[in-house]
Amino acid sequence: MPTPIPLWRQLQAAASVLAAIRRGESATPALARVSADLRPAAQALSFHVLRHLGRAEALRRQLAKRPPPPAADALLCTALALAWQEEGAPYLPFTLVDQAVEAAKRAPETKAQQAFINACLRRFLRERAALVATTDTDPVARWNHPKWWIDRLKRDHPQAWEQILEANNAPAPMTLRVNTRRVAVGQMQERLAAAGIASDPVGRYGLILQKPMPVNDIPGFAEGLLSVQDAGAQLAAPLVLGSASPNPAYRSVLSNPAYILDACAAPGGKTAHIAELTDAQVLALDVDPTRCERIHQNLQRLGLKADVRAADAGDTRAWWDGRPFDAILLDAPCTASGIVRRHPDVRWLRRESDVDQLAAQQARLLDALWPLLKPGGRLVYCTCSVFKEEGDGRIAAFLAHNNEASLRPGPGHLLPRNGAKAGGVPDNEAGDHDGFYYAVLEKGARDAPARPADA
Repeated sequence: MPTPIPLWRQLQAAASVLAAIRRGESATPALARVSADLRPAAQALSFHVLRHLGRAEALRRQLAKRPPPPAADALLCTALALAWQEEGAPYLPFTLVDQAVEAAKRAPETKAQQAFINACLRRFLRERAALVATTDTDPVARWNHPKWWIDRLKRDHPQAWEQILEANNAPAPMTLRVNTRRVAVGQMQERLAAAGIASDPVGRYGLILQKPMPVNDIPGFAEGLLSVQDAGAQLAAPLVLGSASPNPAYRSVLSNPAYILDACAAPGGKTAHIAELTDAQVLALDVDPTRCERIHQNLQRLGLKADVRAADAGDTRAWWDGRPFDAILLDAPCTASGIVRRHPDVRWLRRESDVDQLAAQQARLLDALWPLLKPGGRLVYCTCSVFKEEGDGRIAAFLAHNNEASLRPGPGHLLPRNGAKAGGVPDNEAGDHDGFYYAVLEKGARDAPARPADA
């Protein structure tokens, strides 16, 4: 039986991840540098810290007017984020304080601040209720998001901004997409149940595990029967293929064989889903050759094929051969403001100026790819964002100068939802899914454009 890892080591690792994020690095490479034995604990603790970082930083400002050096501040805020609230805390507050001081003592970069960290945390234990009450008036502490982010959500979703923030602060479930080319959803659920793995259906192709687990321990994963994909992301392929709506006016028949572009494809989840649902020829692009390799790996595991190329989708002269596409999926670069449940570091890495910069990239890609679409073809624009500048606003601007484009019925802004066990298509009313935006644009359609679905 492996020796338990002392909590002080886990706190050191979690604090190192927080320090890296504060330097502008995402959590993924920061966690990759943590030793393999510590990594699961470091991820669990650091994700908890990131979901409570606004509160922790507000408490630290109450305890010390001037922040200590970065490494010590990261350790102090890690302990405060884990200890400030007894309900839901992974360890007892006194245990966390004791082990945080031990962590400070054992690391060269924090040893000199050991007494300072000890004094701050002991005072926190003595005055905890009063300190927490003082920080309750700070919206960043209350919602654990940057102030600009909160303000933008209030403006974009005045009736739902609190719901979005609450959803963001809860861990996301582990959602699987069933490869229905090879097995039915019900059959896969029965196979998991036979192995003692409980799950609930979500959408048309998904199963939510009641308890997350390593993918290699899931029956059928190595065989290519399953993929990890949020239920909201599972809408992309059906929308591209015209099979996500019962409305006959929405559906259009793709040519046979159809030619489909997945313009920003890595890591390949949506590419694979398209290939699972159709025999169409699929061209998958991504600007990063390393990420293209991940597309290849995913397709290979699932037993699927696509033409994968490393290219900038917006530089069409470098890769397009002149053959028009029946359908295009543009999963555009965005702030990722809709997937904060899964990536709690995003909120602390983004800056308000990123929204406009990414919106400019989205506009560039839309303008570049639209001419590549056949008359009567469909372009599905998608972002994993809840900001309207990257959703309704971007599509309204595109439609204003493209008379041949019509907006067909579609999900629009899909807000993050937690905990529901609904079997229908994920939407703003049911299901457990991240936040997305979907717009279905049809070329040369005669119908008047529809307005995007509002949140």
